[in-house]
Amino acid sequence: MVGPVVKEDMTDPEISYFELQAYTGATKHMGGFETTKELIQLCHVGEDTTVLEIGVGVGATACYLAKRYGCRVVGVDLRGSMIARANERALKERVADRVEFRVADAQDLPFQDAQFDVVMAESVTTFVHDKQLAISEYARVTRPGGYVGMNEEIWLQTPPQRLVEHVRLAWAIESDLLTSDGWTGLLEARGLREILVKEYAVSARREATQLKRYSLGDALRMFYRTLGLYVRNSAFRAYMAGMRRTPKDLFEYLGYAILVGRKPGGEHEPQFT
Repeated sequence: MVGPVVKEDMTDPEISYFELQAYTGATKHMGGFETTKELIQLCHVGEDTTVLEIGVGVGATACYLAKRYGCRVVGVDLRGSMIARANERALKERVADRVEFRVADAQDLPFQDAQFDVVMAESVTTFVHDKQLAISEYARVTRPGGYVGMNEEIWLQTPPQRLVEHVRLAWAIESDLLTSDGWTGLLEARGLREILVKEYAVSARREATQLKRYSLGDALRMFYRTLGLYVRNSAFRAYMAGMRRTPKDLFEYLGYAILVGRKPGGEHEPQFT
């Protein structure tokens, strides 16, 4: 069930990567909405699927799943501010009867073993301090025969140290980014099989599909909240100036990957092709 909706908070947020997303009402995943839909398909989501979304953000993907597929979705996030936004969205999109949001840590999920058919995470596990522990939790709460699917940032090739430091500071990443082989190793170590990996370089066309997650009203709200914060908050202006100083060669090295693995057991499921 959707929790209580909080009154609109006009207090300026903490100037940090995630709190700013909660304040403006936007969450961003590498590869845009097109990649999100591809991940959903590869996880074989259907009407009877029970999905756990890790790092639900403002609830855009969870609400899309409930509306498009009619499935049951539970979403978790570390930040109460994100959960508040997700609850608002579920009510607005009339899917509150099929979604549930709660504050929880990916490294210590408050669920019983084998509770979900699909566990999904997008641009979340990248930011977790103990990635192996988080993926262990994803696998633990997945039913036999179910899927763990992720869309996470990767190094396409070994980067110079200056790029490693830039990404860590700009996105508040606690530990180093991995290669797709590194992610695959973590999935295999937790017993997941039939692992599918699809690597992508950053594409302007795919990134432009981010906005397809949101309505026109959502987009206008994001714009005006961002503009208002920029006008009145000098710390935010300094933050944005730093974000604009992205090294020109960053995306020669930085990309993302869809990674999907299946938990052994259960009834026979379709194989990846």
